[in-house]
Amino acid sequence: MTVAQIIFLITAAVILGSAAMVVTTRNLVHAALWLIVTLFGAAVLFAMLNAGFIAVVQVVVYIGAIAILFIFAVMLTRREMNDTGPGLNKGWWLSAVTSALTFGGLVWLLQGWDGLSKVAPALGSEFDAIGALANALVSPEAYVLPFEVASVLLLAALVGAVYIAFQRKGEE
Repeated sequence: MTVAQIIFLITAAVILGSAAMVVTTRNLVHAALWLIVTLFGAAVLFAMLNAGFIAVVQVVVYIGAIAILFIFAVMLTRREMNDTGPGLNKGWWLSAVTSALTFGGLVWLLQGWDGLSKVAPALGSEFDAIGALANALVSPEAYVLPFEVASVLLLAALVGAVYIAFQRKGEE
């Protein structure tokens, strides 16, 4: 087993464990911190795939945005973060069984696939991944429309959050 495979297995275990903690912890702050660990693990996987730009974007956008979003949510809602109510709902076992069956089905489907043992070919030094990504994001034939729709939806969500915050502030 190579060092890269060992790092991958450790990172995968950390990602799976922290993702489980995100959905099972009762404290909202702890859930956000476990989510940051999960997202950082994904950034490590991107770095292992020689996708440095995507790894940096993962850290800056997702981890940074999650932390800032959490701070804004606390500031805007001003709710107490006491542990009230059960940590798990009554139907948790159904979700666990469904997850186990889905995982088992994926393992069954992938057990005969030879793509798991293949390694991607190395890219040449002349390949410009950032330039290709930039062209794909702004090209009318590629992803410019979904990119712009996502930005408008995020702006609408921000305006809605500020409106709700000021409306609640006036009621107090």
